[in-house]
Amino acid sequence: MSGNTLVVAVYLLALLGLLGAGVWVGLALLAVGLIGIELFTARPAVDAMATAVWSALSSWPLVALPLFIWMGEILTRSSVSQSLFRGLSPIVRRLPGRLLHVNIAGCTLFAAISGSSAATVSAVGKIALPELRRRGYPEQLAVGSLAGAGTLGLLMPPSIILIVYGVTTNESITKLFMAGIGPALVLAALFMIYVASSAVLGRASFPGPEEAQADGAVSVVSLLPLVVLVVSVLGSIYAGLLTATEAAVVGVLGALVISYLDGSLTLTSFIEGVTGALKTSSMIALILAGSATLTLSMGFTGVPRGVAEAIAGLDLTQGELLLLLGVFYIILGMFLDGISAVVLTMAIVEPMIRGAGIDPIWFGVFLVILVETAQITPPVGFNLYVIQSMTGHNIFYVAKAAAPLFLIMILMLFIVWLFPEIALHLPASLQPVR
Repeated sequence: MSGNTLVVAVYLLALLGLLGAGVWVGLALLAVGLIGIELFTARPAVDAMATAVWSALSSWPLVALPLFIWMGEILTRSSVSQSLFRGLSPIVRRLPGRLLHVNIAGCTLFAAISGSSAATVSAVGKIALPELRRRGYPEQLAVGSLAGAGTLGLLMPPSIILIVYGVTTNESITKLFMAGIGPALVLAALFMIYVASSAVLGRASFPGPEEAQADGAVSVVSLLPLVVLVVSVLGSIYAGLLTATEAAVVGVLGALVISYLDGSLTLTSFIEGVTGALKTSSMIALILAGSATLTLSMGFTGVPRGVAEAIAGLDLTQGELLLLLGVFYIILGMFLDGISAVVLTMAIVEPMIRGAGIDPIWFGVFLVILVETAQITPPVGFNLYVIQSMTGHNIFYVAKAAAPLFLIMILMLFIVWLFPEIALHLPASLQPVR
């Protein structure tokens, strides 16, 4: 490991310097990878980079990424978020905490069609928060439950970050999608228990009981198109009828049909959806290209192998290794977005977890829950800034409101650790694609 100390120092200094100068993450990773190849190997840097980038971006499973992003962009511009609030309200109004559960249930459902945490928070929040304020619900609990539940967009398939993890580690996207469903539902249930307990124990002042709407049944029916879309996409994957990429096509077509039927599909919204999907996909592709170059560069120098051997030399148990990685990713998530954190570290972390005998599918779920916490921790927590822009509260108020949800996510990490079948049962029971 000592022979690699200088190499690691050069990589870190170069990366921190570029990121500190405001260079895009993807370009910074590309640059550091090229620097490493030039300084520490005799290989042609440009040729090596071209091969690495092509290999990273020509993966067939990666085609699902822009398609699922496009599906979310289409539905974000539709009336789905209004349908969520209208349809879920009659269902949850009898629970302790009443309409606050719309934040959580709405984010869970919307997460199953968006794959993005920020999109989930924005779509549900712009409808739910004004309604909750108007009815006199506790502001801090409304803001905190939205911030926490919005992170489910990272875990509930079609999760963008699970696709990135799968491509980076060469694991099945389909299995990762199925692995995310159970933990996402358990986490949503924990959030709802927190809201209900706040109401029952009187930790917040709630408005009086609301009258059921006369058109409650009609409102619930408004959820049907969204439920059919979710079942079509995830059900076709689980039943082995379609691959994740093929299911993404079904998702896009279904989203177009829903937006057409509710009158939101116009030429302008169509172009905006395509443009938004292109921008997000291009950003992620640039990060993946940079990560592939940096991974290749470090592979030439032997740094990942050296770090893995050094960690192995510490003779850590699986639990100790997971605890160490957990603290590392929580700290890293305070300064980097989730996708960047994953692709930046996989070259070193992947051989460590495989060497320790940790299931990479299970670890993908564990890692995404860790990355979820970064969405609500300052200074970079993106969900905090989305909610700040919607509510006008300062970032510290939003972070304080989200703090109990952060602790619930930490609890979820231990639950998944103690009961791995929550994540592994569905992947194990998958039907082969016909």
